[in-house]
Amino acid sequence: MIETDICIIGAGPVGLFTVFEAGLLKLRCHLVDYLPQPGGQLSEIYPKKPIYDIPGFPTVDAQELVDNLLEQGKPFNPTFTLGERIETINKLEDGSFELFTHLDTKIHAKVICIAGGLGVFEPRKPAIENLAAYEKNGVEYMVLDPEKFRNKKIVIAGGGDSALDWTLFLADVAAELTMVHRGETFRGAPDSVDKVKQLAAEGKINLALSSNITHLHGDGKLEKVTITHNDTSTKEVEADNYLALFGLSPKLGPIANWGLNIEKNAINVDTRDYSTNIKGIYAIGDINNYEGKLKLILCGFHEAAIMCHSAAELISGKKPTLKYTTVNGVNSF
Repeated sequence: MIETDICIIGAGPVGLFTVFEAGLLKLRCHLVDYLPQPGGQLSEIYPKKPIYDIPGFPTVDAQELVDNLLEQGKPFNPTFTLGERIETINKLEDGSFELFTHLDTKIHAKVICIAGGLGVFEPRKPAIENLAAYEKNGVEYMVLDPEKFRNKKIVIAGGGDSALDWTLFLADVAAELTMVHRGETFRGAPDSVDKVKQLAAEGKINLALSSNITHLHGDGKLEKVTITHNDTSTKEVEADNYLALFGLSPKLGPIANWGLNIEKNAINVDTRDYSTNIKGIYAIGDINNYEGKLKLILCGFHEAAIMCHSAAELISGKKPTLKYTTVNGVNSF
C-alpha cells in the first residue's frame, strides 16, 4: 500500500503545482492519473500549443510548462501511479482515506486533492461488437510500456498523432505491424504521415486505408482481427495486440459516485480553502465550481496554494506559518 500525506487525483498542471506548494509545508504527495504520463490535457492533447497567460512567461509551450512544473516539484520527491484511475475511496475512522484504483492499487492518504481538470480522460472505443471480451487480453487503448509489444504482431487503428507516432515507434519493436485508418488522409503531423507511408512503401509495415477493424477473434485472448475495406471486401490479420488509438474524451467518471456535491459536472467547493462537502477532500482547478469561477491554469495555481495551507492545518492540527521562498528558499525533504 502506498502511504502519503496528500493523494492528488490528476497529474495536470494544477496537480503538479500542488506538489510544490505542499512540499513547502513538508507534505508528501502521490499523484494518480489515468493518462500514461504527467501533464493532463497539456501533454496529451496540445503539447506544442503556446500558452500566453502564465505569469512571468510571455509565451510557453504546453509541454514546456509541464516539464518546468515537474522540475519545480522534483525536490519534494512526488510519486506517481499512471495509467490508472481512482475507482473507490473509503473514509477511515481517523479521518484519513483509503483509495483504490481500477487495477487494485491501494493508497492511504491523510487528505485527498481532486485536481482532475475536466475529469477522467477515457478512451474513445470503436464500435466492435465483441470488443469488451478482449480488453486486457489483447485490446489496448494507450501504450504504457512499449516493450510489452516487442516481437509481437500488432494492429494499430487511428488517424491522429498518437496512432502515427506509435506506428513509427513500434515499427522497430513489433515482429509485424499493421496500421488501419478509416480514411485516406490523416489528422496528424504531415512529417509523421510521410514517414508512415514511407515505411509502408518499404514493406516495413502494412497500411490499410479506407478500412476499419470490424471483428476480433481468439479463444480467450486476441489471435486475429477482421479488416473490412470501404468496398466491403475483408481480410483477416493475425494479431497479438490491437491498439485502438482514437483519442480520449473527458468524463467525470467514478468521482460522481463519491458523495460529493456536484453541479453541472463540477464539484462545489468552499472558496475559503476549496474544500468539498466531505472533510479532508478538496477540489481545485477546472473540476471545481463556485461563484465567479474562471477556468484558467493560473487560477488553479492560486487554489492549490490556499488548499495546501488548509490541508496542512487539518493534518497537523495547527495553522502553518507562511514562509516566503524569497527568504527561506526551497528546502527538499
